[in-house]
Amino acid sequence: MLYHIPPILSPDLLWTLRAMGHGDEIVIADANFPAEGLEPKTLRLDGISATDTLAAVVQLLPLDTYVPTPANTMQVVGDPDAVPEIVTAFQALIPDHTIGSIERFAFYERAAKAFAVVQTGETRLYGNIILTKGVIGT
Repeated sequence: MLYHIPPILSPDLLWTLRAMGHGDEIVIADANFPAEGLEPKTLRLDGISATDTLAAVVQLLPLDTYVPTPANTMQVVGDPDAVPEIVTAFQALIPDHTIGSIERFAFYERAAKAFAVVQTGETRLYGNIILTKGVIGT
């Protein structure tokens, strides 16, 4: 055990967050997300919600301040302006950053290029978010 590290973060996930560089992206995905079919390494947090995972990750991961939206969610199919409840919850966890949204298949394409995908046990629909890692200032 370590001090000040959220206990839901596995050793593999901690290594991943540390190994990522500025501009690398990580996906926090819901239980329905097709993670295993994508190229990036899939880390599993079964039984953990996407919101709890996001809250833990952003305690350690600086978000990129050089891009307009360092956090992006998947748009609702057929209603791109809809804001699912879980996206509102995501925004509450990162209030200093604007969350963008990406069309479903464009989201999959971007996720396929991510450093890693964290598959959670989230059952709320559209519980997927891509985070872009920033830098730690001096």
